[in-house]
This record gives sequence, C-alpha cells and structure tokens, in this order.
Amino acid sequence: MNELIRPLPPPLQSHILPTSQDYADLRRAVALLESPTLTAKMANLIGSPLEFAVNKLPKSVSKRIHGAVEAALFKSAQAALWSMDNTPGKAASTRWHKAAAAATGAVGGAFGFTTLFIELPVSTTIMMRAVADVARSEGFDMSEMATRHACLEVFALGGNSGKDDASETGYYITRGFTTEVMRHLSAELTGVAVGGGGVMIGLTPKEAGKWLAKIVEKVAARFGVVVTEKFAAQAVPIVGAVAGATLNTMFTDYYQDMARGHFIVRRLERTYGYETVRAAYAVVAGQGDRA
Repeated sequence: MNELIRPLPPPLQSHILPTSQDYADLRRAVALLESPTLTAKMANLIGSPLEFAVNKLPKSVSKRIHGAVEAALFKSAQAALWSMDNTPGKAASTRWHKAAAAATGAVGGAFGFTTLFIELPVSTTIMMRAVADVARSEGFDMSEMATRHACLEVFALGGNSGKDDASETGYYITRGFTTEVMRHLSAELTGVAVGGGGVMIGLTPKEAGKWLAKIVEKVAARFGVVVTEKFAAQAVPIVGAVAGATLNTMFTDYYQDMARGHFIVRRLERTYGYETVRAAYAVVAGQGDRA
C-alpha cells in the first residue's frame, strides 16, 4: 500500500495537491478500484468447489445465464435508474441494499438452480439501485444520461469478458471499453457528444433505448462472468441458502465499493479534467510507467 502515499510529480501537484481532500479521495478511489476482484473473493469464500462447479456447467446453461444477465441488466437499468429519486448529495443507504440482496440470495440458494433465474432480476435491480445511490451521494444527477452510463459501467468492473487480452486490466482500461462503444454509436445518433468523461447530450427516447441496449450488451459480457461463477457456487450441494445470502451480500458490497471509487474519480474529472485525473490515478496506483 506504499504506492498510495507517493506524492504526485510537480506538474500534477498544481492541480491536485497531496495535502488536499481531493487527493485523499483519489487515494481512497484507487484503493477501492484496484482491490482484489470479485472472482478472487468468491474463490476465497467457496474454495476449490467453485472452480470445479464452473468447469462442470454445460455450455447451454452458461449461455442461458448470460442471456438472463443481459435481460436483468436492461430491466434493472430501467427500473432503478429511471425511477431513482433525484437528490444529488443525499447520503447512500448501503446497509439497506445489502440486507435486501441477502434476502433474495437466501431464497435463490434455498430453492435450487432454477430459482436463480427468478432471483437474478431482483438482485440485479437491488445492486443497480445501490450503485445509483452511491452516484447520487457523490453529487451526480440521475436525470443525466452520462450518470446512467456511469452506473452501468460499474458492472463491468467485476470481471473480464473471457475474450479480453490478458494485459487489459486496470480501472481506466476496463472503463474505456464502454466509451469506445459510445464513440461508434455517436456516429449513428444525432446530437450526441462522447468524450473521455462519457458526456452525452440530446438523446431522443428512441436513441436512448438504442444506447441502453448497446451498453448493456457490452457490460453483460463482463458481469455475466461473475454471475456465472455465483450461480455455479450456489449450485454446489454444500453451499445452500446461507452462501446464497452471503454471495449476494458480497456482490452488493463489492459493487458499492466499485461505485464509490468510480464516482469519486468521475467527480474529480469534472473538476480537474479527464486527462489530469487519469495521469494522477496512474501515479497513485504505482502505474505511472504504464499510463
């Protein structure tokens, strides 16, 4: 953790002073976003049965899970992001969301594999609201498309898609793949501007629907990996309802942490600019030579 207290080089100090609250917030964000992956945390909880269970899942089941994940993300984005009370700066209710997620996880674990497809949309909506709650607490306006985009990005931070290059790790690289999707989509949509900070303006309802479908498709490729592992874990006979509740709590806690780090970074980007914060993030994370 020594890297987290390294001072920024002089060109950056004029923007984000090491003695400032913003620098302390950046250090907190780096610690959260560069923490062990959700996959690693699940493996530590379940142990070797998790890898065995994942490898034994039929391809047809994995495909069905990924389809269910995409549908759950799409529905939860509409249910949670479009209906969220819009009060920027309101404190997040982290404990309530964890308790609700634990309850749905216990039901899914107790009644077996098939009920997980019923539980998934509910638990995903709870997690989406937890993420949006954190975004709101960091001062973001839930009526803005850029904020909704950023909430969906959080669900890409839990795992790789399986098709990613092994070197494609780190917060900004993971985050960048959704921005690239928007760059391509912006050529098709009227009145849309997309930059490093993910700014989007002027979307009609039809264009907003197309945007949501595209982003969900990309995010689901990554979120589906960790959900598949969760499903496999709950299918292990020795796991049951207790682990279902524990895993859901772990998921919610993890994505709340990812959301906190993500929206701290995006808040700082609004003040100092995307490139300045990205460079500062790389230095704090000890990755200056790879930025």
